Amino acid sequence: DLKLEMNKTRKLSLKKDTRASDSSQEDAIDQWARRRKQFKDSKKCSSTGGSSINSTITEGSINSEDARSVDLGLYSENEDRGFYTENFHSASWVFRGDDVSPDNSPRCLSKRPRPVAIRERTVKIAKGTGNYPWGFRIQFSKPILVTEVDTNSAAEEAGLQVGDILIAVNGTDVTSMPHSEAANLARKGPDILTMIVGSDISRYPNTPKPTCRGYLHKRTQSAILKGWRKRWFVLKHNGYLHYYKHKKDEGKCRPLEVTKLEGAEIGVDTSLGKPFVFKCIPQAGNRIFYFCATSNQEMKRWLEAMDKAVHPVHQNHVWVDVTLHNTTLPPLAIKNPECLGLLHQLDRSKDVWIQHYCILKDGCLYFYATLRSTPAQGGLYLQGYIVSEQSLGSKRSVIELKPPSEEFKTFYLCAENVNENKRWITALKASINKWLPLHQAIQDFMNRPLEETRM
Repeated sequence: DLKLEMNKTRKLSLKKDTRASDSSQEDAIDQWARRRKQFKDSKKCSSTGGSSINSTITEGSINSEDARSVDLGLYSENEDRGFYTENFHSASWVFRGDDVSPDNSPRCLSKRPRPVAIRERTVKIAKGTGNYPWGFRIQFSKPILVTEVDTNSAAEEAGLQVGDILIAVNGTDVTSMPHSEAANLARKGPDILTMIVGSDISRYPNTPKPTCRGYLHKRTQSAILKGWRKRWFVLKHNGYLHYYKHKKDEGKCRPLEVTKLEGAEIGVDTSLGKPFVFKCIPQAGNRIFYFCATSNQEMKRWLEAMDKAVHPVHQNHVWVDVTLHNTTLPPLAIKNPECLGLLHQLDRSKDVWIQHYCILKDGCLYFYATLRSTPAQGGLYLQGYIVSEQSLGSKRSVIELKPPSEEFKTFYLCAENVNENKRWITALKASINKWLPLHQAIQDFMNRPLEETRM
């Protein structure tokens, strides 16, 4: 009887302990849920504008035509994954790194190899006619460097770029070969010159992508309203032609129509009996677009830009490859950042400030939702931007990033306090100064001419 009583007592105590533990777990879960709710509510009511970059840039918005109107204000091309790169693509830039001494600048064209981010690729060039059938020049240096590519040549068509490093010619390694032997190797080879070339951001200038803006008269296709209508046309760097009713509508309203020019047929048209008329027949669809310019010079400007969009060279600049790789890393995994911390970015369409965790590295500002977010959700290519401290509305100290041309976007950033703003301004100026326009780099380099061979 005593044993039975003791067993009953044990069972009762075990039941009580189990109920107590269950109730404590439920209390802990409820408490955790309340904390999460409070955290979310505080985020919504914070001074950052209540939204993060995750809610403004999505995979869908990046690949849509409306990507230019996202809250962050970044224009997103398909290959750039949420980065605003228009100013970078509008001109040629070379990377000179931390060495800004005029005696050694720019490193991109110096004799000393400096492999920052090497990418190898194969280039096949069909032999042309004349004394220089390949259409490019190589420099007497180690490694051998491509210093010039002729316009409309076989080399340009194959995608060879100024700044490429010759690694192999027709299957033979030329990295330690004299430049004259490499030239003879190419001349004595078959009619298809096969080269393995490498490039890095310190030597490899980007090639500007086509862009053109202006008013054109467009022939209407409607059966009711026939004739010509004046419209504002914008040929973007991604090869898409947008048009708006007025110039002021660009960036504020949706385009009336967007047309992909890659693979299209373009040319002067005389069938309508009107001067300065040219046509465009897109690869997709059966429509024919007729445009009328105000002069022959204006028509040629549009035809040249459209021709580049019709026959694009699908090849990323090495710096694009580097930044795309960095976007896959956690914020603190990007090596040797020049500045990092919280920044608020002005969404001008809603007049709110959106908070991001930012990393600055070599002229690129990466935006993360939080310190623990991966991947980066967007950013800015800062080449050519001017950094200054301004007052804006109620904020006495704001970082202004002003582009060199009015056609590009101006950005406003704000740190936690005035001292933080000054720290960011100093870092931004130094980071932007690592890049040099190609024409300036070439002008500096002309003071130190080296032997070249035209191929």
